[in-house]
Parts: sequence; C-alpha cells; structure tokens
Amino acid sequence: MKTSVAVIGAGPAGLTAGYLLAKNEVRVTILETDPVYVGGISRTTRYKGFHFDIGGHRFFSKSKAVDDLWNEILPDDMLERPRSSRIFYDKKFFAYPLEPFEALRKLGLFRSAACVLSWLKARLFPIANPRNFEEWVSNQFGRRLFKTFFRSYTEKVWGMDCREISADWAAQRIKGLSLGSAIRNALFPPRDQSKVIKTLLHSFRYPRKGPGMMWEAAAQKMQAMGGELLLGCTVTGCAYDERTEKWTVHFRDRDGGGQTLEAEHVISSAPMRELIRGLAPAVPERVREAAESLKYRDFLTVMLVVRADDAFADNWIYIHDPSVKVGRIQNFRSWSPEMVPEPDKACYGLEYFCFEHDGLWDSRDEELIELAKRELGQIGLARAGDVVDGCVVRQKKAYPVYDDDYARHVATIRTELDQHYPNLHLVGRNGMHKYNNQDHAMMTAMLCVENILAEEKLYDLWQVNGDAEYHEAGAAEAEPEHGTAIRLVPMRAAATPELASEQTG
Repeated sequence: MKTSVAVIGAGPAGLTAGYLLAKNEVRVTILETDPVYVGGISRTTRYKGFHFDIGGHRFFSKSKAVDDLWNEILPDDMLERPRSSRIFYDKKFFAYPLEPFEALRKLGLFRSAACVLSWLKARLFPIANPRNFEEWVSNQFGRRLFKTFFRSYTEKVWGMDCREISADWAAQRIKGLSLGSAIRNALFPPRDQSKVIKTLLHSFRYPRKGPGMMWEAAAQKMQAMGGELLLGCTVTGCAYDERTEKWTVHFRDRDGGGQTLEAEHVISSAPMRELIRGLAPAVPERVREAAESLKYRDFLTVMLVVRADDAFADNWIYIHDPSVKVGRIQNFRSWSPEMVPEPDKACYGLEYFCFEHDGLWDSRDEELIELAKRELGQIGLARAGDVVDGCVVRQKKAYPVYDDDYARHVATIRTELDQHYPNLHLVGRNGMHKYNNQDHAMMTAMLCVENILAEEKLYDLWQVNGDAEYHEAGAAEAEPEHGTAIRLVPMRAAATPELASEQTG
C-alpha cells in the first residue's frame, strides 16, 4: 500500500494508530515531543529503580476489541489487581466509591439525615435541564452530598467553580451513578463485571511495571513491523497542498533543527488548540478564536520514597481537605508490587492540580518535595523524617476543560476541518478535546485506521462513547476488514463512564 501517514503524539491513541497501520504495511511515522518516554499521560516514569504513573491508569474496557488489542500487544505481563480507594474528608477516611451506610455512619446522625432528605428532595424536585456540574451532581446525590463529597475536590482539580463546569462533563464521567445506584450495588452487587458501573469495579488489569510497559511494547512492535518513531520531535505546523493532495508536517528535531515530513494523511492527538495554531492554509479568524478559547488543566506529581511499610493499602486516596493543596495520593506498590524495588520502602505519588506557570507549577522541585512531605505528615500517612528521597514530574495539558462554551468551540473547529482540511484525523483525549480514558482514545484511533485503510469515512470518530463503543445508526453490528477485529454495537441506553474524580486513564 502506497499510503503514508504522519502521527502526532505517541500516547495511547497515537501508538494504537501507528501499531495497526504498520501491521497493515502502511508507511507510518510517529512524532513525539518527549525525548525519552512514550505513552503520553499513560507513561511510566522511572527514578532510581522506582516506577510511577502520571496519575493512575486502570486497564478495563467494555470493548472486547480494546481488550483483545491489549492482549495482543502485551500478552504475558498483565496482572489482575484489587481496586481500593478512599476519600479523606473531615479527618476521616471514607471508602470510595461511597459505601452509603459507612458514609452515613461516619458523617453522624444529623448530617446523615440531612443528606438523605436532600437526596429525596432532589429525586422529587430535580433541576430541569441541569446546565453545570453542580446542578447535575445535585440531581443525582442531593445538594448535601454534593457539598460534602464532590465540590471541594472537583474545584481543587479544575481550579474553577463547579457552576462554571459544563454538565456535559458530569454526564460523561458520572453517568449511571447516583446515591440510589450506589445503595443498590451495596445491597445487591452484580455478578457480571461487564454490567458494573466502571467506578464501582472491584478489580482491574494492570501491567506489572506500569502502563508505560504497554506503550513501550506497542512502540517496539510497531518499529519491528517497519513503522518509524521519532522521539524529541515537536511539531510546529501542518500544511496542506491542494495541488498534490498531500500534507507537509514541520517539526523541530531533538537538536532543535527544522525538519519536514510529507504524508497523505495526518493523525493528530496533539491538543486541538496547538494544532489549529500551526495549520496552513490558516483557519478563519472565528475558528482561530474558538481554538484559543479552549482551556486545559495541568498537574504535577511529587513522588516520595518513604522509609516505612505502606501506611495504607489503597491504590489511591482522594484528599478533600481544603487545608492542604494535594488533591490525590497514589500508592504505587498497591498498583503493582514490582513498581517498588525495595521491600522496606513505600513509594507515594502526591498529585497537585494547577495551571502551567502558576505559583505551584513554577515552584522549585525542592520546594515541592518539602510541601509534599509536610502535607503527607499533616494527613497522617507518614512522618516527614521518614521521607528519604523524591522527585517531581510536571504534566502539561493533562485534562481538557469542559467549561460552558467548550462544546460550541469544538463544533466550530470540527466543521472547519471537515470542510477544508482533507485527510486530517483527530483522535484521543486532547486531539478531540474529549475527556475520556485510554480505551476511548484507543478506539478512536482504531476506527481512524479503518477509515484510512478503506479509503473512505466508514466511521465518525466523534460517535465513540465513554465506554469505547461506537454509536452506530444503522446495522446492529459491523465488522471491519482490516487490522484487529472490531465489533461495533449500537448505543445502549446507559453508557457508564467513570466517576468525575476517577481520573485514572
């Protein structure tokens, strides 16, 4: 096949596309800014033998096609891990997902009664057509539980008032979960894991040395099949030539030199705002303004090595205490014992949500490590004197922001690209400005490859839902001819993406 494809970004979407294209003997080149790691936000960073995630990334999908591809790429290194997480609130630890009877008991009689009455009121008199996160969650849990278990953490994550966050995001991340469903699950737990709301799962799969192991294997196998991966290369622009019907991708190599790559197709998982800035011919002013209006949330992880046994067995703990800046704490041994090489040491990741170049982001690493040590002690999970080492990793544009206007801006951009930029394909979380997990990102790439191989638009990638399923308007099933088999199903009545605070993939 003579088709050539340039892929921007070596995260789950970019590497899935690259792997499947190379498997089908398509000439493919992936350009990745990071000079060392692949996997994007799903990479695994290494420090003195310790492995840690940028966030935590569970491997679970309701799509058999995604599961099959994981098994194909990494057949012998996946562990089945128990899921355990809690909320730290009011100096107490609450199981998460919420166990209603435990939560009500720990809140006390008065607050518990107020929460139940508030939920009943929400069921009887729901807010019609909720427009923001606060209204949507209050409908599902009542205002009392919203204020107790949702507001402080969500505003810490996003750096904005819950009334400024679109209800679209709540519906996407929390759909299917409410106080009623949590109570039903506690009393009558489903036996079939595939029918469980994602945030209520009791176990998940996980590569034995972190999620980066999956994507490093994908990169190696892609290269073995003839695909090319260029690390340390930052794309600066993409130019389309109507006469030749080809794209020229401009990028800086790891030495800072300007380079170009010619391709018939461009697959972009880069942040939509940055892609639009570098397009030629340039987009109209209204489209440029729409792109510049898109917002992103950044975050950083402070990894601490602690001289002690693990203080807690959870995979992660959400910190709802406004007196500390940390938002979530990971325990990497609970993700996989192989992440921590020394049995007498614990390894924790303290996550701080911020904006690039705000005060937290621009703090020196030494200051951030000292902050993390103090806050770990303040929460009661370790003494500052037991911390023996640490490092800091910053992650730009970790989460696309769903504010009031994001959907309108994305629609404006989509319309322009569809009409005037042939063979430019957007995939993945930042590429599509859709906050979903790595299985969703993978599915958009898998269907994109099918479109390229078929030389026609078989699938609308924007119809992939939060469960990495395709919302098909026609036949009940469709089987692509190429690559990994993908069985597509119509949209079901109750898609169930993860809970808002489940930013784990």
